[in-house]
Amino acid sequence: MKPYQVLLIEDEEIIAGFIEHTLAKEDIQVVLMPNAESAWTYLQDNPYQTDVILLDRQLPGMDGIEFLQRLKQDTALQRIPVIIETTASDQESIQQGIDAGAYYYLVKPLQRELLIPIINEAASQYRDFCTLQETLNETSQALQLMSHAEFTLRTLPEARLLTNTLSQIYPEPKKVATGLLELLVNAIEHGNLNISYEEKTLLLMSRQWHEEVENRLRDPEYKERRVHVSYRKEPNRIMLTITDDGSGFDWEPYLEIQPDRVFHLHGRGIAMARRISFDSIDYQGNGNRVVAMVQLG
Repeated sequence: MKPYQVLLIEDEEIIAGFIEHTLAKEDIQVVLMPNAESAWTYLQDNPYQTDVILLDRQLPGMDGIEFLQRLKQDTALQRIPVIIETTASDQESIQQGIDAGAYYYLVKPLQRELLIPIINEAASQYRDFCTLQETLNETSQALQLMSHAEFTLRTLPEARLLTNTLSQIYPEPKKVATGLLELLVNAIEHGNLNISYEEKTLLLMSRQWHEEVENRLRDPEYKERRVHVSYRKEPNRIMLTITDDGSGFDWEPYLEIQPDRVFHLHGRGIAMARRISFDSIDYQGNGNRVVAMVQLG
């Protein structure tokens, strides 16, 4: 796999040097820009090279929030994940960044223990997104004729395969694909495999996340559990119901990206699906069933 590339926008030489040195040890490539203007020029010339942007909020000239707002208006660049470095951890400042489209934060002084996992997590999700987009370019017109369907899946590769297929039925496949994958993965990992929020944090920190998922898929306690997906197309909307065989979870805190969780390594998937991919997301019962709706016309 090609090493991740981080676009680092940082004007303080000591901080930039620390980040470059730390990431080089992990075989992560760094492109350093001292200000937002030069970073913007680089992105315009190289729109498909960057996996993550590590952005200092306080910059000379164009500041971090202004740069972020410009990025989110560019269709070729808007999905690149942005991690904001900040000394301002008050809720108002963080909410401003969330509203502008920043879902990842790191507080200065930066800590290696958090820097590496959060870059790996953001870059991995972006690579998954890019892979989905490439697959979705081959759209099957026959799928547009399907009015209802039922699917059953168990593994993460099956979730990606189903996402590739189902997304093509929607008016905007690329828009739906990211959120759909998040909901399916959530049903497998947190629903059927019963991995808690706190456990996932520790597993990501120790880089044992994927190994633990595979272990639980083989565990007799979980290996018979399935995720059931029901698709129904109506005259004015598409309804997708995803049900897992787990015991459910407290879903309400995850419908929005909360300022007190922006420093966490994960926990943004449901909120991003709700903001980006679907017109509504409705969790039912104990949280092991979700209905995602896209309005037509």
